Amino acid sequence: MKIGVITFPGTLDDVDAARAARYAEAEAVPLWHADHDLRGVDAVIVPGGFSYGDYLRCGAIAKFAPVMTEVIDAAKRGMPVLGICNGFQILCEAGLLPGALLRNAGLHFVCRDQWLRVENAGTAWTTRYEPDAEILVPLKSGEGRYVADQSTVDELEAEGRVVFRYVGNNPNGSRNDIAGVTDARGRVVGLMPHPEHAIDALTGPTDDGLGMFLSVLDAVVKA
Repeated sequence: MKIGVITFPGTLDDVDAARAARYAEAEAVPLWHADHDLRGVDAVIVPGGFSYGDYLRCGAIAKFAPVMTEVIDAAKRGMPVLGICNGFQILCEAGLLPGALLRNAGLHFVCRDQWLRVENAGTAWTTRYEPDAEILVPLKSGEGRYVADQSTVDELEAEGRVVFRYVGNNPNGSRNDIAGVTDARGRVVGLMPHPEHAIDALTGPTDDGLGMFLSVLDAVVKA
């Protein structure tokens, strides 16, 4: 299986995302922001960082990159797509996921290991987890407060599209403690914390994040 990992100017977690894909025994395929070709990948990761320096607002410029045209088309056809941190912001800006990410409550950058509850274990990226499992992964963001209008939040909750929820103190003021959401088909997932930094207990707080990258392998095989 091939997992594409996008690099934008300002991306800084692409190497970690590629490493996570390799840990799951997939082939990590580098994708450049100016590419018009996804190079035959089976899934795409939009990693964290500061694409285009976060000018205008996080993800606002990246959504216009040529590679995102291809990602949007592929996602509409059912390709699994994962957005992590800045990648989550980009997917929201691109319209693949609802809502937006704003400055953290208190306006402070948050960097800590964060407990999450798996609210939806049926997406293409979460089937290796048990429902309501709690996982520990790093969180590092200054604009991670998930917001959406009340009708959108109600819809996400009613349809089970909240994928991850913060456990304990809400680190950034996100609505309903939301840490990650999915599209209606469960193929596109975005989250603010960083599972790619928790794939090996030697280098991360846990290896809890590896389940996301193993899950997508299962999803592609079943498809």
